[in-house]
Amino acid sequence: MDGFRIAWWVVVIIFYFLGVIAALDAIWKGRTSQGSVAWAVSLILFPYLAVPLYWMFGDRKFHGYLNARRSGDLKINDITHDLKDKLIQKDLISGNEHQDFRVLENLAKMPFTKYNRAEILINGDATFSAIFESIDQAQKYILVQFYKIHDDKLGTKLQTKLIKKAKEGIRVYLLYDDIGCTPLPRSYMEKLRDNGIQVHNFKSRKGWAHRLRLNFRNHRKIVVVDGKTAFVGGLNVSDKYMGIHPKYGYWRDTHLKIEGPSVQCVQLPFISDWFWATREVPELNWEPTYFADWKNNVLVLPSGPADELETCGIFFVHSINSAKKRLWISSPYFVPDQQVLCALQLAGLRGVDVRLMIPLKSDLFITNLSALSFLQEITKAGIKVYRYSKGFLHQKTMLIDDDRSMIGTANLDNRSFRINFEINILFSNQEFARKVEDMMLEDFANSFQITEEDYTKKPFWYKLAVKVARLLAPIQ
Repeated sequence: MDGFRIAWWVVVIIFYFLGVIAALDAIWKGRTSQGSVAWAVSLILFPYLAVPLYWMFGDRKFHGYLNARRSGDLKINDITHDLKDKLIQKDLISGNEHQDFRVLENLAKMPFTKYNRAEILINGDATFSAIFESIDQAQKYILVQFYKIHDDKLGTKLQTKLIKKAKEGIRVYLLYDDIGCTPLPRSYMEKLRDNGIQVHNFKSRKGWAHRLRLNFRNHRKIVVVDGKTAFVGGLNVSDKYMGIHPKYGYWRDTHLKIEGPSVQCVQLPFISDWFWATREVPELNWEPTYFADWKNNVLVLPSGPADELETCGIFFVHSINSAKKRLWISSPYFVPDQQVLCALQLAGLRGVDVRLMIPLKSDLFITNLSALSFLQEITKAGIKVYRYSKGFLHQKTMLIDDDRSMIGTANLDNRSFRINFEINILFSNQEFARKVEDMMLEDFANSFQITEEDYTKKPFWYKLAVKVARLLAPIQ
């Protein structure tokens, strides 16, 4: 019995020691005071539970990615510098010297390009019809990257299409997130490999010290065909994104088809991710296709936890602060940090027409509750909040004034700001902004406005659940 007690106290001491060490690490490396405090208190008071969770979710920086990108004879950096030179030589840079655009270009480390054509793809049918049509027409190579791929009807169709092109001699590269694709059976990827397709997971848990790391996700969704056409947006590969899931039903999402010099810019984050996973850089087409009657000025803005700055969060704060007349945002998850929350409040207080659209029903219960905890703070500043009721709203879009818009993969939450690898496409074009406006107006028509009374009139137990969910916001 004495031996058991000694062993028990040894375990207790070890856990509390690890809790203190982890708490100091959280304080030293934390990016936000809220997140650091939440982790430190949990690690000291409940080390048995908090220490394993910290090992899985506590990392703030994706170590090694940037160093890997800079290695390998600096090939990716050479490609990036050559592409910038080529854009200048061919007069493909938009040339807008406005300070707002210089900030965004500095964040993206690439310029706005002109002579781009873009098409908004609304929902799954339009998106995957366009993607599959482009895959069918591929002549040289296909790049595919998704956060989630399911072995269902849509996943099987993608698999069949890629195998067919590989048998025709087309080079196919498929990159997937190992956490997002956890339910995917190994046989799905093995079949692709057996047919000559290069398939790799992103390896967010690379290295023995990070085997338990579950925090970082590659949330990008990219398809590029021959360096001429690119697809980016909110849709993953699953039947539920086609609106046929028995639980979620109608799935409202938005994707992009783009052509022009911006396609080469989309290839850059793909080859960076590919190099991290494989230590190889595929040979791709870096000659932009463009025509003078393609009018869109486009900036490709990748972001992630390996960035030297918090690229995604800074982008949202800057975009919100730059709005003068209108700021419409659609996001399935609304868990802003203090900087974004203050920027939204300031926009509302200075008279900007700020509208936020979030789903009525969500696939993440805790996150959905967290969003309601911000309701009083933002509505008091004049911000209008709408809940989309036709189905599940999953699109990530933003409309700023009359000439700027964004469609991408980033949500308005801490995970996209700091933890996920994301990619957003920014437009500076009035005609395209009007198309985004028309799309969002239809979405607002399928939504209803809520006020702070929708929270204050709820029963006590509901308000308590919302408050508790809010406490988890920094680590969601």
